[in-house]
Formats: sequence, structure tokens, C-alpha cells
Amino acid sequence: MALAVGTKAPDFKLFNTDKKEVSLSDFAGKNLIIQFFPAAFTGVCTAQMCSSRDELSFYNNMNAAVVGISVDAPFSLGAFKEKNGITFDLLSDFNKKTIHEYDMYQVNFAAGMKGVAKRGVVVVDKDGVIQYTETTPTPGDQVNFDALKAALEKLK
Repeated sequence: MALAVGTKAPDFKLFNTDKKEVSLSDFAGKNLIIQFFPAAFTGVCTAQMCSSRDELSFYNNMNAAVVGISVDAPFSLGAFKEKNGITFDLLSDFNKKTIHEYDMYQVNFAAGMKGVAKRGVVVVDKDGVIQYTETTPTPGDQVNFDALKAALEKLK
């Protein structure tokens, strides 16, 4: 069961690719788009993060920051970020705490891998309240970027 729109977003403290701790409270006063993805360097995940990269100016104009969260280690995420020219923080939930708190835990992924992030997106408004949430039916499905943009437009 996904987190409900209108509820307070769970706080998180995760390390980015520079091994700097980033928390939800760092984004107070801004809308935050949290892009959950199963694994760096996989096709749909790369497309998801690159789409977010390509739309960053739109998100910035909506007073929104973007972060990506996966269970990959910061070092792997750093290589993924560099290879794809991603300019927003990618956060490592290596210990899988945040994906559980946001109900984004994917039990079975692919090739026998277990315990990764589901593919999904959560929009947290400037006051820390969830305003939009989506979890894709399968890890191979892409998030609905049009619905995400529409949710942000409502926060203007």
C-alpha cells in the first residue's frame, strides 16, 4: 500500500554520491520529487533518471528539486551519475530503510535478485506533505511523467 496523498512524508537521511548525508528536511521550502528506481545501469532505470535530468529546468521552474533513490552503493551511483550526466543527487538506500518507509520495496526484481526499490515517484510539497505518489505495476514499466508534471502544476 503506497503512502497516502495528504500525509506527512517520512524523513530520510541517505548518502549521496559524494558521501554527504542528505535528508528530507534539506528541501524545506521546496517541492521535492523523489524518483525511486531498482538498479543503476539498467535500461528502464537509465531512461527514468535521464528523463528527470532532461526535464530539470521544468522542475526547477516549479520550485522543485529532484533526487533519485536506489539500493545501489554510493560508489556505483557515482559512476552511473557521471556516465549519464545526471546533475541532481542520487541517494543510496543500501540498508533499505527508506524504501520500506515509502512502501517502495520490491521483493523480486530480475535474475533472482531480491530487495531493491520499486520504480515509482513521490512528490513532497514545500511543507513536507505528500501530494502525488505512483508505483509502476512492474519494474519494466516507466513512471508517468505527464501525471507527475500535472501534479506539480497544481502546486504552483
